[in-house]
Amino acid sequence: MKNTPLLLFILLSGFLSSQNKQFLYEYRFIPDSTNKADIKSEIMILNIQKDRSEYYSSVRFASDSAQAADYKKGINSMPSGDALVSEWVTKSPHTNQIVHTTFLGWDKYKVKQEILLTWKLTGAFSKILNYDVQKATTEYGGRKWTAWFTKEIPIQDGPYKFKGLPGLILKIEDETKSHTWELKGIRSSQEELVFPDLGQYSITEVNYNQYVKKLKSYRANPTADLVGRIPDQRDSTGKMRTAAEVLREINQQAMERLAKENNLIEIDLLKSIAS
Repeated sequence: MKNTPLLLFILLSGFLSSQNKQFLYEYRFIPDSTNKADIKSEIMILNIQKDRSEYYSSVRFASDSAQAADYKKGINSMPSGDALVSEWVTKSPHTNQIVHTTFLGWDKYKVKQEILLTWKLTGAFSKILNYDVQKATTEYGGRKWTAWFTKEIPIQDGPYKFKGLPGLILKIEDETKSHTWELKGIRSSQEELVFPDLGQYSITEVNYNQYVKKLKSYRANPTADLVGRIPDQRDSTGKMRTAAEVLREINQQAMERLAKENNLIEIDLLKSIAS
């Protein structure tokens, strides 16, 4: 149908003309593939603006918003630390460019990518939150994904880096059910909803290949950047410990944590850094 893009644009303009939309997804994930009983969950926000979409943790948003409010009052508060997901993704509705902002330890990176997903629409239909949805499949990040989208919400977007279907993705999961997003609610605002920038971290902009190299280095030695920055110090018993001893302990703890973070959304990243 030749006029489909124009029709979607008209529908989208009407859908977003008066209010900014936030779509709330429950994100369920299994961080450690060797412990599938340990299922984590976080409410994620897909924030739709006229010129972009932003995907981030609702817990992180609430924490950073509270800190920003405190800063305006001259109060230096600490983040809650309860967020399980610290990364966020910005997508353009007009291009294939995606900006993935993430952390490696204390270092913050803005990773620019061009992603064009190849979707296969199926003849399967169902209902989610009373919306008629259609099934579609794709492959991304070393995983096979099944999505359910609705043309009733004419937004070609979805959680994380997923986009490009003729309607909003209401649910998507990989075939191992390690990562699942499902829409739980929609809220509107007359004002533009902006994720607060606290300016706590300097951001390094990299392309995807540069990020893979950074990730490989970090997972091999997560405390490399701390060398020379940790002084000798006393432990809780008053015993003096050298900087090298403290660093070894921190590194061991970090390596144990990373070993359990072996079930990434983009599982092919681990294959890339292992080669």
